[in-house]
Amino acid sequence: MPPDRSKVRPEPRRETPTQVRRLRDERRVEVPPNQDFWVFGYGSLMWNPGFPHLEVRLAQLFGFHRRFCIYSHRYRGTPEVPGLVFGLDRGGSCRGLAFRVPAAEGETVMEYLYDREMVTGVYFPRWVAVSSEAGALKAVTFVVDHDHFQYAGHLELEEMVEIVLQGEGESGSCGEYLANTVYHLIALGLSDARLERLLELVEERCGRRLLAHPHLE
Repeated sequence: MPPDRSKVRPEPRRETPTQVRRLRDERRVEVPPNQDFWVFGYGSLMWNPGFPHLEVRLAQLFGFHRRFCIYSHRYRGTPEVPGLVFGLDRGGSCRGLAFRVPAAEGETVMEYLYDREMVTGVYFPRWVAVSSEAGALKAVTFVVDHDHFQYAGHLELEEMVEIVLQGEGESGSCGEYLANTVYHLIALGLSDARLERLLELVEERCGRRLLAHPHLE
């Protein structure tokens, strides 16, 4: 079945700066005073956290799963030609990395995360319980907002292939974003067969390996 073009290139929309500021303010989570805290990363934060941290642990979140379900209008696409980025969607579980942020850097790191993840307000930042080999942790993470216009919902595999191939934004191509995530999951022992299949199809269409990685040799 050919991909649904209305999903591959949906009607472009934009949040106004006022709307984004309101969403950021409404969804502000408080930094615990004078305490280290944890951040749960499941996409690019795993391989490009961009903030100071004291410790990293493998962690698992229950009740949400990693999904390519957000149209990217900035980092990996544009409103007119969107890419895709990951969100935490309801159900299942997700394995990723937990980063321990030092108390002295808490406010700065939280502001950085909001600047990075809440560009259009597509996420709900929230505190969640994650498990690790060293015990349970309370971590902040970013869950997709189903009512936001950038929520792509459940896309068929071929639709995802088309959107990944077209996506190019400020941070580079959507294909490289997918490849980086897949390769790092493999390196961490957290393989995701569905994402690996998606990458395989994208690379078949490109006719080349998107990123060289020794773990796949």
